[in-house]
Amino acid sequence: MDIRIHPGKTIKGSINIPGDKSISHRSIMLGAIAKGITEIEGFLMGEDCLSTISCFKKMGIDIHITPEKVIVKGNGMKGLKAPESILDVGNSGTTIRLIMGILSAQNFTSVITGDSSIQKRPMDRVAIPLKEMGAKIIGKGNTTLAPLTIEGAPLKGIEYTLPVASAQVKSSIILAGIYAQEKTIITEPSLTRDHTEIMLSSFGASIGREGNKIIVNPAEELTGQKISVPGDISSAAYFIAAASILEGSDVLIKNVGVNPTRTGIIKALKEMGADISLLNERNLSGEAVADIRVRYTPLKGITLSGDIIPLMIDEIPVFAVAALFAEGKTIIKDAQELKVKESNRIAAMVTELKKMGANIEETPDGMIIEGGFNLKGASVESYNDHRIAMSLAIAALKAQGASTIINGSCTDISFPGFYGILENVITVK
Repeated sequence: MDIRIHPGKTIKGSINIPGDKSISHRSIMLGAIAKGITEIEGFLMGEDCLSTISCFKKMGIDIHITPEKVIVKGNGMKGLKAPESILDVGNSGTTIRLIMGILSAQNFTSVITGDSSIQKRPMDRVAIPLKEMGAKIIGKGNTTLAPLTIEGAPLKGIEYTLPVASAQVKSSIILAGIYAQEKTIITEPSLTRDHTEIMLSSFGASIGREGNKIIVNPAEELTGQKISVPGDISSAAYFIAAASILEGSDVLIKNVGVNPTRTGIIKALKEMGADISLLNERNLSGEAVADIRVRYTPLKGITLSGDIIPLMIDEIPVFAVAALFAEGKTIIKDAQELKVKESNRIAAMVTELKKMGANIEETPDGMIIEGGFNLKGASVESYNDHRIAMSLAIAALKAQGASTIINGSCTDISFPGFYGILENVITVK
């Protein structure tokens, strides 16, 4: 469904956002292979996370959804059953990559696929290390593209250096590693989100870190837990950016996960001069949580590169929108990973923002953005990519005239109710 966005004057009020997508995915996966009951509060009922639930239900896991929580009755590490049909992850790259690690160690053969976007996304970066561990993975036409046939096999521990900083690849190897016969050591080129390590430790696995090395010891058994999922900082980022560019804004976003491996967007916007405060900081199920207050203040352009990029990879599209309204030039480097997301997010943002009059150029690994130009309302394409749609919605708030986001309803993939929340806190010009 297409979405019409009118210019906004300011954003004020208090917001509660849906649960963290990364943590929601992992809570189902670990709950399924643990012994006993896992109760999950704050679970994200987005399409991606529901795809993860669907996959594990097909493997014999009893998952019950109530208005308050999701209850997973785990069958233990060896308790999954061979699915009678193909496992379909929909649009979820997290689901397919992480579940590959689990499926590689089972005593059955499975086939896993997803939508047209998933079938184009690179799975070799996961398949290569898993095959080194002993997994048997065959993709479409003898490639590593989905649909993938995975024949479960005994796995061995390996030492592996990630060629790119990717939490999905790291997590897939970790999940395979708990099934391996020896310890597995993973070296990542720079820090990535560590939700898998935190949650696995709470379930009873032995996971260690020495610098950039993650040490995964084989696990005998995992034990079901109670998990409280905080709000997703990737979803909060759209409101953080909106308040940073709309004059007079003052917004409080409650109960947001502020894991240090996820707060790159806050660090980057603060470097631009944004007024962002963390209030009521606390710990929830092993994760750092806070309320985030954002007040408007003028921004200045910066150069964004290096180790901060993996800490905000999903937020770079909306960061680019904020940069349009900063004084001076913003340069984004080292973000080539954006090209293999649900869409090529570099090309998508540059193409669509240009339609709105932005002075923005694509580079091989990022963008060059000239701030201070007025945008005009336009008809723009979401590419069926939830993060592109939401980023364009924030850009449309600062445009002259209304904008239409084609297939803008794809935001339900990660943020059901996004437009309703936006409407509640925005003052329309």
